[in-house]
Amino acid sequence: MLNTLSGRFLILTIIFVMLAEVFIFVPSVARFREDYLLDRLERAQIASLAVEAGDMISPELEAELLKNAGVFNVVLRRDDARMLALSSPIPSPISATYDMRDPPATRLIADALRTLLDTNPRIIRVIGDPVQGAGRLIEVTMMQMPLRAAMLEYGLNVLLLSAVISIITAFLLFIAVRIFLVRPIKGVVDHMMAYAAAPEDARRIIAPTAGVRELRDAEVALQAMQTQLTGALLQKERLAQLGGAVAKVSHDLRNILTAAQLFTDRIEGSDDPLVKRMAPKLVGSISRAVNLCESTLAFGRADEPAPRLVRVNLAGIVSEVIEGERLAAGDYPISFAEDFPATMTLRADEEQMFRVLSNLVRNARQAIMATGEAGEISVKADEDDTSWCISVTDTGPGLPAKAKEHLFQPFSGGARKGGSGLGLVIAGELVRGHGGRLTLARTDSTGTVFEVRLPKADFALAPAAA
Repeated sequence: MLNTLSGRFLILTIIFVMLAEVFIFVPSVARFREDYLLDRLERAQIASLAVEAGDMISPELEAELLKNAGVFNVVLRRDDARMLALSSPIPSPISATYDMRDPPATRLIADALRTLLDTNPRIIRVIGDPVQGAGRLIEVTMMQMPLRAAMLEYGLNVLLLSAVISIITAFLLFIAVRIFLVRPIKGVVDHMMAYAAAPEDARRIIAPTAGVRELRDAEVALQAMQTQLTGALLQKERLAQLGGAVAKVSHDLRNILTAAQLFTDRIEGSDDPLVKRMAPKLVGSISRAVNLCESTLAFGRADEPAPRLVRVNLAGIVSEVIEGERLAAGDYPISFAEDFPATMTLRADEEQMFRVLSNLVRNARQAIMATGEAGEISVKADEDDTSWCISVTDTGPGLPAKAKEHLFQPFSGGARKGGSGLGLVIAGELVRGHGGRLTLARTDSTGTVFEVRLPKADFALAPAAA
């Protein structure tokens, strides 16, 4: 019970209500004491009227009047004359005097606390203003113990009433918390447990129903998270199935390309000048296709081959990439530019670096051609003491928001309609295999810039972006 939200809320409610009652209790007792003393003054004044009505009263009547008033004597002051109206023997000296003529609240509270804490039988003097303007002041002497007893009885009644109110209030709040908070929270927990049992089942995604705004916001956030997770699990399943299919296709395609590679060996012996010029490129393309199929099969086994790091000439790789993309562009008005020293060398895997730059340049070409306007693609490179930096810049329309959000996620970051989104993923993985990183440096309406940074040291650079 105490470990539940409603149980703790019940206990805290009782404690807070009792604390509030304590702050109310002291002023209430002080007000009760003031009313008690003013009532004694008013009774004493009424008793004194009997003396003024007749010149002489019997001692028995005087004692009865003082007893009814609850005082030992009554003194009235009219103008400058002080008159002892009623009197009786006082059992002990007067120990304190309280002036009730417009006292401040702080003094009333202090006097009330002093009276409650004082357990000795004392005689007190009380001074006040007569009612109906019947004099300048009235003064009485009385026992303090009856006042203290009345204050204790009143205080106990206040505390008892406060306890009853606290219990009723806490119980009602307990029921309200159970209905409006605990039950909806338990419902959310039940939804989460049911969803955890079968997260692929979209029917188990929570539907927000809470009336409390905060709980509804939590349900909406949980619904969004479950929707994304279910979609991710379904996509993961499809990717696994697609991976198996791609592996089979790559296996058969590799066999077909291997046969084509045998035929190209004979073509290289042709005397035709055009065939002699184009045959090496055809052989290179088929060889890369075979290597790509083998790499795809290795990727399906989660066994991407490590790069073979050697000194390679960047100009040769870029020249081959640009020549291939220039042929793919045909007559489309795209210009290609290179901006780096012709003798610049990298420490990289030549085949993998060709695939990285080929993916980046191909994406840039396709982005420009999709606009139907002329454009430019430039490959720049420089180096410092720690790394080589290669940037591929295009004047295309820039990446859409969805592509930027899922840039390096397979089958999610394609900027082109019908694209798979695998190009950047493959390029990023190959660059990370070199210990470097592939990043999107800029993309806007004026174009896009991707940067490849490779370390010169043997150890990897800082962790690459996901």
